[in-house]
Amino acid sequence: MPGNTWINWKRKEDTRKMCIRIPDSGESNRGNDKNIIMSGKNNLSAVERIKTSSDGLRGTLKESLQDGLTGALKEDDQSLIKFHGLYQQDDRDRREERTAKKLEWLYSYMIRLRLPGGFLTADQWIGLHHIAGEHSTGTIKVTTRQTVQLHGILKSHIKPTIQSFNTLHLDSIAACGDVNRNVTCSAHPKESAIHEQVFQYADKISVMALPKTRSYYEIWLDEEQIADKKEDDLLYQDRYLPRKFKVGIAIPPNNDVDVLINDVGLIAIIENNELKGFNIAAGGGLSSTHGNPATYARLATVLGFVDTEEKILKAVYEIMTIQRDHGNRSDRKLARLKYTIENMGVDPFKEELEKRCGFKLDPAKPYTFIERKDHYGWKQNHEGNWYYTMFVENGRILDDEKIPLKTALLEIAKTGKLNFRFTGNQNLILADIKDADKNEIDALLRQFNISDHTAAAGAIRKNAMACVAFNTCPLALAEAQRYLPSLIDKIEPLLKKHSIEEEEIILRMTGCPNGCGRSPAAEIGFVGTAYGQYNLHIGGDRIGERLNRKYKDSLDEPQILEELDQLFAVYSAKRNAGETFGDFVIREKLV
Repeated sequence: MPGNTWINWKRKEDTRKMCIRIPDSGESNRGNDKNIIMSGKNNLSAVERIKTSSDGLRGTLKESLQDGLTGALKEDDQSLIKFHGLYQQDDRDRREERTAKKLEWLYSYMIRLRLPGGFLTADQWIGLHHIAGEHSTGTIKVTTRQTVQLHGILKSHIKPTIQSFNTLHLDSIAACGDVNRNVTCSAHPKESAIHEQVFQYADKISVMALPKTRSYYEIWLDEEQIADKKEDDLLYQDRYLPRKFKVGIAIPPNNDVDVLINDVGLIAIIENNELKGFNIAAGGGLSSTHGNPATYARLATVLGFVDTEEKILKAVYEIMTIQRDHGNRSDRKLARLKYTIENMGVDPFKEELEKRCGFKLDPAKPYTFIERKDHYGWKQNHEGNWYYTMFVENGRILDDEKIPLKTALLEIAKTGKLNFRFTGNQNLILADIKDADKNEIDALLRQFNISDHTAAAGAIRKNAMACVAFNTCPLALAEAQRYLPSLIDKIEPLLKKHSIEEEEIILRMTGCPNGCGRSPAAEIGFVGTAYGQYNLHIGGDRIGERLNRKYKDSLDEPQILEELDQLFAVYSAKRNAGETFGDFVIREKLV
C-alpha cells in the first residue's frame, strides 16, 4: 500500500498502547513543522499554552490534589484534568447561598468513562453501581456518546474512584479534553449480522487515538515516573488537538448514532452480509455561540469510500493530523474541524487528506438511512441471542418514585447472564442473553416494572433527549434534563388533541447552544438562552441528514406550548400521507 504505514496493537498490563510508524515528513507526519500552525505561535489561546507547558498533561495536578484548603484545583489544572476524563464543576443551585455566607462554592467533579461503542460486562456494571454509591451522587448518567458519567465526586474521592474503576479494567483516559473522545457505534447487534465486526472498529480507533503520555497512570494509579523520559507522541505531539474530536460509526439503514454530527463519521457499507468498507465523512459538529454568527452547527461532508482496515484507520488518523496542523488555536469557539474544513474548502481538504494518506479515496458508495432510533423491547439477532432495550429518560439511572431502575439493574447484573450496551440516545440494552436465560431476565424486568415503564412511554418521550445542564454544567443557561420530562407532560396532550400522538417526532433540549443534547439535529429543538427561556428550532429531518432552523427566540413555557399547539394543528391538517413533522416544516416553508 502507498505510504508504507504499519500499525500494531498489543495489550499489556491492562493498558492500551499503540505503536505507529508514519511515513517520512513529506508524506504524513508534517505536523513536526510547527510553522504550519494557522493560529501562529504568538496568538495562541490560554489553553494552548497550558497544554504545551503541561509536561505531558501532568501540570501541577499532584499538588492541586493535596491542597485540602479548597475543593477546587489550580486554574491551569482545571483544563488539564479534562484530558484525564474529569470536569471541575460546582452545585449551581447553592452558589447564591454559599456566596452570601462567604463560603467557597461547593466544588465537585464529573468523571466520564472511555467505553468505545458503549459496552460493559455484568461484573463491570455491578462495580459501577457500587462506585457511584460510594463516591458520587449515586446517579449513573448515560451520555449521548454511549458512555456513562458520575457527578458530585469530591476532590478527595477522585483518586479512589479512578483506582476503583481500574480494578474493573475501566478508565477515563481521553474521555474529555482536546483529543479524540469516546468513539460511538450503532448499538444494537440486530442491526446487522456483522455488527460485531463493525463494532470492533470503535475500539481500534479508540486505541489508535489514545495520548501516549503516562500521566494518567502516574497521577491516579501511582505508576512510577521514569526520570527524564519524554513520551514521543507522533499524533498529538505536545499540542494535542485544537479542540475536542469525535468519531461515530453507523450501520445503515439506522442512523442511531447521528453519524453526521461527528468530526469523522464512518458509514458501514454492507453487501450480502459482507463488510465492504466505509464511506468517510468529516466536519460535523453542533456547537455554536449565541450572538456569534461566525459559529454554527454543521453536518459532516461525505468525502469518499475506503475498503481495507489499514486504509480506514489511516484516513481517520490523517484527518486528525490535518486538524492538529491547520485547526484554529487562537479562538476556541472556531477551533473544531468543521471550521478547518470550511476555511480550507472541502476539495482542498480532501486533496490534503489523500496526500497524507498516500492513496486516493474511492467515490462514496450508495447507502440509505430510513430511521434514527432505538428499538425498544425484546429483539433477537441472527445468532439467537436476545436483547432488551429499555427506556431511560434522559439517561438518568436512579431509583425514584416512578421506578427503582438502579436497584433493578443491579439485580439483573447479579445473574451474570448478560452484558450491558449503551445507545447513542441515552438508553440501555440488556445484551447477549442466551435463549435459555431470557425468561429469567424478563421476570426481573416485570418484577421491577421496567417492562411496563418502557411500554407506557409515549412516542415523543421515547425519542426525546436532553443534556445535563443545571445544576452542575457551568455552561448551562437554562434547565434541560431536569425540566424536559415535565415539559413533555404538557406537550403530549397537544399531540393527542391533534391526533398525532403516535408520531415519532424527534425532540431534544440543550441548556445552552453547545449542542451536547444534539438539539440542532432534531425535528424540534430547544436551546436555552436564559433560565426558563429557549429558542425554538424546527425542521430537522427524521434520519439525521438535515439540521433544523431557528423558528422563535427566547420563549417561556406558555409561549412554547402555544407555538407547538399551532404548529401541530397545521401539521395534522395539511400533512401528506407518511410525511414527518420536520419534512412538513420544510415543505411548508415555515422556517
